[in-house]
Amino acid sequence: MRLKIRRIPLDTLRENVAVLASNCTALRPEAFQAFKRLEVQHDGRSIVASLDICHDRSMVGPDEIGLTEPAFRRMGLAEGETVSISPARSPQSLEYVRTKIGGETLNRHQIESIIQDIAGYRYSDMEIAAFLVACAGFLSTDELLHLTFAMAAAGTSLTWDAPIVVDKHCIGGIPGNRTSMIVVPIVAAHGFIMPKTSSRAITSPAGTADTMEVLARVDLTIDEMKEVVGECNACLVWGGHVNLSPADDILIGVERPLNLDTREQMVASIMSKKKSAGSTHLVIDLPLGPTAKVRDSMEALRLRKLFEFVADRMNLHVEIMVTDGTQPVGRGIGPVLEARDVMAVLANDASAPADLREKSFQLAARVIECDPAVRGGAGYERARHLLESGAAMASMQKIIEAQGRASSSPAPGPLTADILAHADGVVASVDCLRIAQLARLAGAPLDRGAGIDVLKRIGDKVETGEPLYRIYSAGEAHFNFAVEAAEQSNGFALAGAGIPAKALA
Repeated sequence: MRLKIRRIPLDTLRENVAVLASNCTALRPEAFQAFKRLEVQHDGRSIVASLDICHDRSMVGPDEIGLTEPAFRRMGLAEGETVSISPARSPQSLEYVRTKIGGETLNRHQIESIIQDIAGYRYSDMEIAAFLVACAGFLSTDELLHLTFAMAAAGTSLTWDAPIVVDKHCIGGIPGNRTSMIVVPIVAAHGFIMPKTSSRAITSPAGTADTMEVLARVDLTIDEMKEVVGECNACLVWGGHVNLSPADDILIGVERPLNLDTREQMVASIMSKKKSAGSTHLVIDLPLGPTAKVRDSMEALRLRKLFEFVADRMNLHVEIMVTDGTQPVGRGIGPVLEARDVMAVLANDASAPADLREKSFQLAARVIECDPAVRGGAGYERARHLLESGAAMASMQKIIEAQGRASSSPAPGPLTADILAHADGVVASVDCLRIAQLARLAGAPLDRGAGIDVLKRIGDKVETGEPLYRIYSAGEAHFNFAVEAAEQSNGFALAGAGIPAKALA
């Protein structure tokens, strides 16, 4: 059965969708109900796509197959070219998923088959969710290793002509924690190779890639990425564009809405990407706090041991830094506000957030001390010298130019509201999760200028009517959502104040 391709200008995110006309010449209408997915093939290339039926004959003709943007891009063909279609068979690896659901452990071949089919977009979201839930119930250490290596092998693997290739990664969960954009230019100025690939936000107000995109292009190809690293020692790019551990991005897209974030899945996700990125030395930032991802010291210890176990089998040197996760880091939360803070630190601006600067020094020090020529304990002074001398800023500007400086400089959102303390007191705690939610309600990260400026920190004294933080937004609907939500629960607790602070727009 052969049909001509027609491009459907519809972004179905990661999902391949094929559209057939209700009067399709290749299949009888009654056959449509017999299956839900098609295999589309051309000259040895194939994709599996969910099937939709169109009754609008102006959109798809009877001798055509419509492919939405992801499917059209993955087929890599021009409109009008002919493809063959057939009902898609269920992947053999689904039997292995059923085995896992039944409580059995999987071997390397079984896990590799599952990951290859997931990376090949041959699983529906429901089938991926079934695999994730089964793994969340129990995953042995051998299965964790098989999963990590399979995810790393499913995409691009980078190699670098250097004996030491360093990286730094945070497990996330803390708003404003944009240390990578300071650590990378410091470490590059030291002379280390640091090809930093970062994510975009999924449930947070900004990912490192979102914030870096305020300053420079981040959607580089692999060749462009290598050119930047060759010129600057480092880069700050979006990992999703260079196909590192692509199965991980698919798994994350399903597990986040389900609130699945087990230790094992987190470790497999992070370590597979570091393996495929060609890293030899890795520093992991593990924030610990009552509203962070890791909330007690025993959990932090278990996670550290798990990272070390996998790293040893991958021949990757890893150091875990347990850091303060009790409150946001820096002032700005949201792409533009975070980029402002980063550049203020790099410029040695007196108004730069001291906590963001200090934490960046500590992380950069650990990375620099991977250098055999640097004595133990000397990394901190080296990092501080590189920042205060201007070398780190020069390195950052070089990276920005090499990646492609942004054509415009977005400003914070024009709509603002100060969230005020309702009584005198001392800031006793800050709910990181709530602050992140409010920043997203304000429009971040899609609206780059949206977000929150944190004005008070734990231990600060506040008086009645004094601002705790400021909300920025560009759209009235988002602005009202965020302010109304802050009025209900603003995320700040004041010692001695019996009721929450309120917002005044």
